[in-house]
Amino acid sequence: MAVRVLLALGVVLLCLAQVSSDIKAEQDITNVDEEASLVVKGGNRRLMQEIDCGGLCKQRCSLNSRPNRCNRACGTCCLRCKCVPPGTSGNREVCGTCYTGMTTHGNTTKCP
Repeated sequence: MAVRVLLALGVVLLCLAQVSSDIKAEQDITNVDEEASLVVKGGNRRLMQEIDCGGLCKQRCSLNSRPNRCNRACGTCCLRCKCVPPGTSGNREVCGTCYTGMTTHGNTTKCP
């Protein structure tokens, strides 16, 4: 009978420890600065900064001769690479190989 009481007491203590650690984790999450909101995405579980792809691509494609096509391609590149180069053209190397290496089926550069 004493073994059952000890076992029940051990289970209760384990549950209390789990609940208290969950509360502590929730408090840590709410203390994160709202401006620097980092989001965990993807299978590799890296922390990535959320960016406004729509606004950045609209600015990037503002002087393009085909703005709708440019916005569509820029949006795809932004979602995949989490980066949009500054300015309306050039500066592609700022976003690294993800942005510069992406090509279409016709083997032309995809990202504006």
